[in-house]
Amino acid sequence: MSRLKACFEALASQQKTALIPFVTAGDPHPDQTVDIMHVLAKNGADVLELGVPFSDPMADGPVIQLADERALLHNTSLTDVLAMVKQFRETNQDTPVVLMGYLNPVEIYGYQRFAVDASAAGVDALLTVDLPPEASTEFVADLKDKGIDSVFLIAPTTTDERIKKIVAAGSGYIYYVSVKGVTGSASLDVGDVKGRLETIRNSTDLPIAVGFGIKDSETAKAIAKIADGVVVGSALVNIIAGNQQDKAALLDKVGVFTRSLSDAVTEGC
Repeated sequence: MSRLKACFEALASQQKTALIPFVTAGDPHPDQTVDIMHVLAKNGADVLELGVPFSDPMADGPVIQLADERALLHNTSLTDVLAMVKQFRETNQDTPVVLMGYLNPVEIYGYQRFAVDASAAGVDALLTVDLPPEASTEFVADLKDKGIDSVFLIAPTTTDERIKKIVAAGSGYIYYVSVKGVTGSASLDVGDVKGRLETIRNSTDLPIAVGFGIKDSETAKAIAKIADGVVVGSALVNIIAGNQQDKAALLDKVGVFTRSLSDAVTEGC
């Protein structure tokens, strides 16, 4: 059984929702990413989403765009990101790690090569923002062959017919984008999200994680009541950006914020 499946099943048996924090690999410096990952895991993160830096992150708002820029200043590559996951796995074999990013770096790396190397590093899933299910068949098969799940996005505007195509291609979990717009968007209508999750659940038994627009304990708690996973990215990346000159303070504040989210998610459940 994969780490992701085991994680979601264990949480479901306890009627709990997964906390899934997102950070950008290499931000603020490649040497700090693994330490940040461990702090997240130790403070209640159930699954980690690790962003692969890209020069044109079209689905992301300014907070994560700047994180990508900081990471790319240090030439953080996909090879570096896989090395970070491998280092993380030296002392953490349990927490699932999902790489999230765009197709171009993977395409340059090579699809089959990526599947082999990502599996060897300990990656559990890949979420490629700009890869439609119609174009993913061969790559998804390569990933599946190496035990790596393929996570796809569903948006508020996705039609019911297209939802069926997306869930058929995906595995691990489904990522529901809770608001129209880019990451870090301010408005979040929990009632609307609940209705959309009910629609998606009519087409799949996969866990559904919700992201975009979840920025604090209050919104995390609200989403935890209706979703299988709560994804928090921009708010966490903002903390990293504000403390990039002081590693000790950065790790401390990341840990405190993550613990507050974990407590809120638990309370929401």
